[in-house]
Amino acid sequence: MPKNPGLPPGTLVMLILRVLRPGALHGYAIAQRIRQLSSEQLSVEEGSLYPALQKLLANGWVKAAWTTSDSGREVRSYTLTAKGLKQLDSEQDDYQRMADAIAAIFEST
Repeated sequence: MPKNPGLPPGTLVMLILRVLRPGALHGYAIAQRIRQLSSEQLSVEEGSLYPALQKLLANGWVKAAWTTSDSGREVRSYTLTAKGLKQLDSEQDDYQRMADAIAAIFEST
């Protein structure tokens, strides 16, 4: 059975917030960073990424500004806000609790 190159359900927002933690990135760079940090195991499609970024903007978890990319194109770059950092911490805690619970089930006899 082939591997699913997509993201596990419910993790996209958390991963976007996490890759924005060090600094601003534009949409394509966000997708590339997730792919790179996951050793090419996770991919984000445009059809999922940009609606998620709009949700993050609407919630005040990121802010956006127009910048010029390395290739000279005008791109919209996203930056994590203080509210977004709090949300990232909350999502990471929730994810870790769930991962620990699943691990406990797999480790049981």
